[in-house]
This record gives sequence, C-alpha cells and structure tokens, in this order.
Amino acid sequence: MKHFLTGIVWMFSLAAMAQPDRWQQKVKYVMDIDMNVTTNKLNGKQKLEYWNNSPDTLSKVFYHLYFNAFQPGSMMDERSRRQGDIKIGNRPDWDPRVKDRISKLKPDEIGYQKVLSLKMNGKPQKFSMLETILEVYLDKPILPKSKVVFDMEFEAQVPLQIRRSGRDNPNTRIRYSMSQWYPKLCEYDYEGWHPTPYVGREFYGVWGDYDVNISIDKNYILGGTGYLQNANQVGYGYEDDGVKVNRPSGDKLTWHFIAPNVHDFMWAADPEFKHVKRQVRKDLTLHLLYKRSAANAAQWEKILDDAEKALPYMEKTFGAYPYRQYSFVHGGDGGMEYPMATLLASPGAWLHEWMHSWYQMMLGTNESLYPWMDEGFTSYADARVSSFLSGSTGFAHADGYNGYYALAKSGLEEPMSTHADHYNTNFAYSLAAYSKGEVFMEQLGYIVGDAVRDKILLAYYDQWRFKHPNAQDFINIAEKVSGMKLDWYKEYWVNSTKTIDYAIDSLWEESGKTLVRLKNTGLVPMPIDLQLSFRDGTREQHYIPLYSMFGQKPAEDDKLERFVYDPWKWTSATYTITTKRKLTDIISVEIDPSMRMADVDRKNNKLELKWPN
Repeated sequence: MKHFLTGIVWMFSLAAMAQPDRWQQKVKYVMDIDMNVTTNKLNGKQKLEYWNNSPDTLSKVFYHLYFNAFQPGSMMDERSRRQGDIKIGNRPDWDPRVKDRISKLKPDEIGYQKVLSLKMNGKPQKFSMLETILEVYLDKPILPKSKVVFDMEFEAQVPLQIRRSGRDNPNTRIRYSMSQWYPKLCEYDYEGWHPTPYVGREFYGVWGDYDVNISIDKNYILGGTGYLQNANQVGYGYEDDGVKVNRPSGDKLTWHFIAPNVHDFMWAADPEFKHVKRQVRKDLTLHLLYKRSAANAAQWEKILDDAEKALPYMEKTFGAYPYRQYSFVHGGDGGMEYPMATLLASPGAWLHEWMHSWYQMMLGTNESLYPWMDEGFTSYADARVSSFLSGSTGFAHADGYNGYYALAKSGLEEPMSTHADHYNTNFAYSLAAYSKGEVFMEQLGYIVGDAVRDKILLAYYDQWRFKHPNAQDFINIAEKVSGMKLDWYKEYWVNSTKTIDYAIDSLWEESGKTLVRLKNTGLVPMPIDLQLSFRDGTREQHYIPLYSMFGQKPAEDDKLERFVYDPWKWTSATYTITTKRKLTDIISVEIDPSMRMADVDRKNNKLELKWPN
C-alpha cells in the first residue's frame, strides 16, 4: 500500500509539469441509423459539429469511407493480391484473412458507403468519392478558431467479413461486426490533412463525442463503444437490477449510445449473443458478449475474472482507465481495438486488445505513421500484465525479442519510421510494429533503468492522454523524467535498421589487476552492464554509460557491487574495464545478464572460464 500511495502522489505531482499546448481539432457526431438485417444495408443521417482549433483556414475537408475497400479492384484488393506473389520462405506474404477474397465478392457481398447529400451550415457542398476517401470542396472556407456543422445522408452495405468489419463471419458466425462503418472525418493536425486510404493497416481519428441511435431488428443484441442510454427499455442484461423491461411494440428496437471524448465508435450485433456484465468497481462495469453456441464458453467468461484481477496492476503501471464501461465482444477476424470495446474472434486476445485502451484509445498516435507506438507499446504492456496474471518471474518479453531477431536477420527489415501501408512485406511490418516496438520499450528500461522507465510510462500517460503524441513527444517525456539525452536511441532504433553487437574481446592480468576488453562490432552504440562472477560466489557489476546519454542509469540492484566508468564514445571500437580480483578468481564474464539489450549475437556476450581445482 505504501508503494501504491507513493506512486499516486508522484503521478499527481506530474500534473504540475507543463502540459503540451499543441492544438487539435474536435468533433461531435449525432447519428441516426436504420439497419436492415435482411438486405444487410443501413441508412444513416449524420450531424457533425466540427471545431477548427487550428491557426489554418480550411478550404476542403476529407472523410473516410472504409467499406468501399471491400470491392473487387480496390486498393486493398490489389495490395493483398500483390503480397500473395511475394514469398517469405515458401509462404505467400499476404494476410491469410484477406488473400484474394475481395476480388471474388459478389454484388450483394461487397461493402460500400455512399454519401447521398452533404451540407455545411445548411448549404449543399460539392464532393468527390475517391474509393475510401471523400473529398469535399467547401463553398466557404472554415476559418481558424471557428465551428461549422455538416449534415449528411448516407447509405451503406455491410460487406461479407473480410478484415475487421463485416457480416456473417464464417468462423465466428457473428452477424455484424460494425467497425469503420460510418463516414468518418479525417484528421487534420499540425502536419495537415491525413486522408489515408484504407489499404490494410491502422487508423487515426479526431477526438470528440458521439451520440448514436441504432434501430435494428428487436431480436438482435448489441455491444460496443459508449454508454447505453435506454438500458431499461432495451433490456438484454443492460437493465438496472430489479427493473421489468417493457420494450416498445414493432419489429425494431432503437439502441441509444453516447460516448464522450473518443475518436471512433464500434458496435456489433447478433441475435444469439449472451451478455454478461460485472461491476468491478463503483464507476466501472465490464461487459462480455459472446455467441451462446460457442464451444468455449468457459474461456469467454474467464475473461471477466482475469480482467478484474488485472485492472489494478494495469492502472498502477500504465495509468487510470477513465471510462465507465468496457466491452469484450465476440466478432471480427482476430482481435481489434476500439474505444471502450474490442472485437474478438476468440477469447485469447482479450488482454492485448484491452491494453490498446491505453496505447491508441487514450494515447491516440497516428497509427499509420507510428504503428510501433500502438502495437509495440501494447505488446510490451500485454507481456507485463500476462506475467502478473500468471505469476511468472521469467523474462516476459522473450517472444518480442525473438521476433525482432528474426526480423533483423531476415534481410527484409525496414525502418520503423516507414508508413504502415508502405512496408514492402507484411512480414516486415508485423515484426517491426509488434516485436521491435515491444523491444523499444523494454530496452529503454535497460538504458534508463526499469524504475525510471515506469515513471516515464506514467508521465507519458499523464501529459498526452486524449491527445495525439508522436515519437518525439515520447522521447521528450523520457528525457525529462530520466535526465538523459535519448534522441540517439530514437535515431538508431526507429529511423534505421542498424543492429547491436557487443562482444568480450580479451582478458589479461596486469600489475595485480584483471583487465577485460570489450568490443563493439555493431552499428548501434549502447551503455553496457558487465557482470563478473567469481569462484567465491560473489559478483561485480561494471557499468559503462554511453557518451551520447550525457547521464547514467541509477543502480538497479543494491545488493550488487557496482563500478561506474567514464562514458564510452561511439567512435571507439573497444573499451577496457578493470577489477582488483585476480584473473583466476573469475569464472564468468557477461555483457547484459538481464537480456534486455537486443544484441543480435549473444554467443559472444558471455565467457565462462574453466580453471583446474
């Protein structure tokens, strides 16, 4: 309890630090949706209030029309089929969920979103539909620090489930996974507009509020983003305890949701959903919706047990979860995160997707430009929480490091600064975004110390939640908290494909002391933890800071004697340390026994000495 209270006091002290003052846009969506479960089509009316908080005058705006990707010949279709011609080993590089399936969709299986009319402040606007992007030519520009109102009528056809969203998934048999389902305004930020076409990767959205009415067959049960406003009228397990549900007459039921301060809205629907809810604290209810016919019902319901157990650790480590509800919903094509909810094809991915509530749903990076800050940070957090739940004391990030090593040795690696859609292979994208991104965070702990890295995580949350941080924003926080320069780390790890490779070069005695020479044969310089183990069971740690850090990491093990040296300059190929112990006292020399430094050749990192008795 003492440590927890200390952490809370420390976190609140961070509020005194200067908040980022970069402007960002704001939206409010009010949508009325009429869903036809026979034709799989919907009609929608959308009122969008848009605050231009930028210093710029906007002569046009852009919307995403994601469903249009699911048509033969689309950019997503062509890209996926191209990847099928690239072989990684003997396997096609395409996403196995997509393959060439889009090219085979029939007219009643494709997806589309059609904008029927669009007005700004009551006046019709001209627009062009460019596949998954709507370009709107404004009759009057939107001035800085002003607000306009867009009114839109649209219709959509829900595609057969291919990727993330869709209907009638052949594996999960969920009727509707409704993500990327409405015309969504593109983000305009300090870099300008981001009309990113839907080719296959990630998303970026404007922070704002949603007020959504969905009218659908009254036999369907819904779950997803937001707070249900008419729970006692809807029922299906959402109603207050002891309330008798009286649904209105008619074939349809309207579900009314509001969602404050989010950048997207997802829902799913199926007539066979089983809804289980659990209030885990006064201000937070967890919802679980899964197919009643699912063979693994026990695994689905275990999600709520594990989630309740994990939540205090998650909040202590990564920051408070701010919303009043979260929903784990059966659907989708794997696992995909959205505000206050996730779509899950199976229960196994629940933790990773929930951790996205921090790394993307609150810390809303542009995933197309910084996918590693989304997937990598989430993979890192997932591994830590998984270890907490299992009680494991082993190295939590072995899978992430092994994935990175496979990438680094493949010859296919591209810098993590590559746009998510522009990686040449899905193989390189996945291992860079997930594995190398995870290594970035764990290796940061090696550089600054795990305890300092954890303070960085909370400071990052405190200063950038509900905003759009980029890679430099994270580095700035890390530098402030650690007191070190870390721009070199971003330059090497994010902007290049250079690798780390240190080695033990030689040992010898001189003037009654033992000298150990280390060699840097890689192209990424790093600080060095060197451990010497002796015959009598004692150990020493010899720490060499990196010159570029202009600082040093605090001792992480008070029980281990530690010797700190002058910094190692990256231009020097070798560095020599000294111990007062005799050479014959030493039984092993090891660079980074913690395994946190992602050295691509660890065989030369440890030397064991065999002495005759």
